Amino acid sequence: MIPRTVYLDHAATTPMAPAAIEAMTAELAQVGNASSLHASGRRARRVLEESRERIAAALGSRPGEVVFTSGGTEADNLALKGAFWARRAQDPARTRILSTAVEHHAVLDPLHWLETTEGADIELVPCDATGRVDAAAMRAAIERDPASVALISVMWANNEVGTLQPVPEIAEIASEHGIPVHTDAVQAVGAVPVDFAGSGVDALSLTGHKLGGPVGAGALVVRRELELTALVHGGGQERDVRSGTHATAAIAGFAAAVELAVKEQEAYASRVGELRDRLVEQVLARVPGTHLNGPPLAPLGRHRLPNNAQIAFPGCEGDSLLMLLDAAGIECSTGAACSAGVPQASHVLLAMGQTEEEARSSLRFSLGHTTTADEVDRLVAAIGAAVERGRAAGLNR
Repeated sequence: MIPRTVYLDHAATTPMAPAAIEAMTAELAQVGNASSLHASGRRARRVLEESRERIAAALGSRPGEVVFTSGGTEADNLALKGAFWARRAQDPARTRILSTAVEHHAVLDPLHWLETTEGADIELVPCDATGRVDAAAMRAAIERDPASVALISVMWANNEVGTLQPVPEIAEIASEHGIPVHTDAVQAVGAVPVDFAGSGVDALSLTGHKLGGPVGAGALVVRRELELTALVHGGGQERDVRSGTHATAAIAGFAAAVELAVKEQEAYASRVGELRDRLVEQVLARVPGTHLNGPPLAPLGRHRLPNNAQIAFPGCEGDSLLMLLDAAGIECSTGAACSAGVPQASHVLLAMGQTEEEARSSLRFSLGHTTTADEVDRLVAAIGAAVERGRAAGLNR
């Protein structure tokens, strides 16, 4: 009997929760455009608005603040471009956008586009060796010229090393100057407590497939007071800032997943946190010279996602070690991006002060709601031989 694949790449995408599959499947059997006025359309609209209400209740927002998108990338683009255009139109002096060097490319690439195409002045506030941004450094960047800042974007939790950022603290500083704050919370919702109203942010991105929902459904939770310029024009279905026929079935599955993930967040964090700690402790004990990237585990683990473990394996090329583990039936990921088939060092690890060689030697193990102790044990049993083969073959070319 072939053993089941060990899946430790939940930060990339996680299996759908049964409740989300059930909600989505039920809606797939129905017909109706939520913008139509007849009975089928009204039924679809009811499902849509109930989904909006469920997500709002789970995240501590008002239903009217939930704007449905195709996922986190679209939500980030809408927040960044939409807010920048609207703020600059109100005041041409507001051209600065403050962010961090460890953001996901769904934030960094739109920022680069705004800089090269729209004349935005992008300032990336540095982080420390754990990937955490100092709120005082953000304050200094703001107060150098607050009247020129259009917006601030700081992720809630890092997708590579799991670092939690001081988002509420930064939002409080920004509010002193009337500057809106966006946060990419794609990795955070369901893993740590996330309260939209309580955080003080003005816009928050999330997506379904990171928390047990379907690919293709996400949302930008955005305060009514924050004006956005639309990216996509058409029917204006979502507050006139996002057009397109609603994917009602995907949204129903998304809402079910968000509701469940938030409800079970505390129990989930406790369970996967214990498994993650076990994974880190045993891998570091089994393989000499390895170390954990990002914030330390407990008691200081409050600054780290409970399901994230990114480990450096000096002497090995991360992508090659990944393939050795894949051959053993264990799936994880590197901390690096891959452009046109060419491995590149992780921009996150480079921003944390690592050398290019160090930044290319890491693997990310991300746990999820289906992860078991047996899967962790299978990784621990396989990792030593895989690293040995990698180092012996001179994979650190």
